[in-house]
Amino acid sequence: MRTRKLRSCLAEKMQCFIDLRRLSGTDYQGQARLLGYFDRFLVEQRVTEPHITRDITDAYQRSLGHLCRRNQENHLCVVRQFCEYLSQTDPRCYIPEPLRRIRWEEARPRHIYRTTEVRAILAATSELSPPHSLRPETYRTLLGLLYSTGIRIGEAFALNLEDFHSDQPSLWIAEGKFRKARWVPLSSSTSRALQQYVQRRQGISPRSPDSPLFLSQRSRRLHYSAVNRTFRYLLQQSGIPYHKHTGPRIHDLRHTFAVHRLLAWYRDGQDVNARLPWLATYMGHVDIHATQVDLRPPAELMEQVDRRFYQHYLQNVQSQGNPS
Repeated sequence: MRTRKLRSCLAEKMQCFIDLRRLSGTDYQGQARLLGYFDRFLVEQRVTEPHITRDITDAYQRSLGHLCRRNQENHLCVVRQFCEYLSQTDPRCYIPEPLRRIRWEEARPRHIYRTTEVRAILAATSELSPPHSLRPETYRTLLGLLYSTGIRIGEAFALNLEDFHSDQPSLWIAEGKFRKARWVPLSSSTSRALQQYVQRRQGISPRSPDSPLFLSQRSRRLHYSAVNRTFRYLLQQSGIPYHKHTGPRIHDLRHTFAVHRLLAWYRDGQDVNARLPWLATYMGHVDIHATQVDLRPPAELMEQVDRRFYQHYLQNVQSQGNPS
């Protein structure tokens, strides 16, 4: 992703801050993009004094009012880090208070797709234009991969042809979130779908091993904004209501994967607590707490939990209370 060119009166100090964070081993690409929004805000507000005041940070926070609370928190967190950096040489610099971290139950609602909804979305991709192009297969394969593996949308965009290993079968995620590389094993059906797509994809340039696995209509790597527009169109064609602030979103396919995997373990009578670390590793989470964020329990999952508890009660608690 191309980094926004910094233009404000603090552009030079911002770039020094970004470079310093990257030298520490942090990728900082996403944070640099968020800091770029603050830079643009300073330009639009015609701030000429290289000195951050409370009025500036308060005005910036108000400008983020259209975003959900979690996104506001992310924007302000980066600005706060930058202000802490500036305060080391300019004690006048105001350091904004951090926003109260919201609990997962207060965050943006997540849509757990039903299998019928996923089938409808995948079926709708066949109607994408232009007809007889690679585009319908690209979106069908991309969305099917997100649903069946739970990988992040950015990780899917970054995949190259050489990252799909049909002999294993698996995907190599070269650089996931927090620069964590990992192997993602694939089911036989997912591997077959990818093989069919790659065979068609190889007929279009570029074909080198390091070229993008998923191509746009201009034979370039897919971009989130274009994919998101197409996804909203597919939701409409599938009869799935969409709302700007509540979704459903592409990222909800990742949450759906996690919940459906947990639900399958419950139904199979597996030890879910023992398997959660497996799921965290597979999804590329830093720790199990990040996995728990993806596991907001829908009614169907809670029903399985209640059933498991009731069976435990019958087998252990009630039997102990009845003398033989």
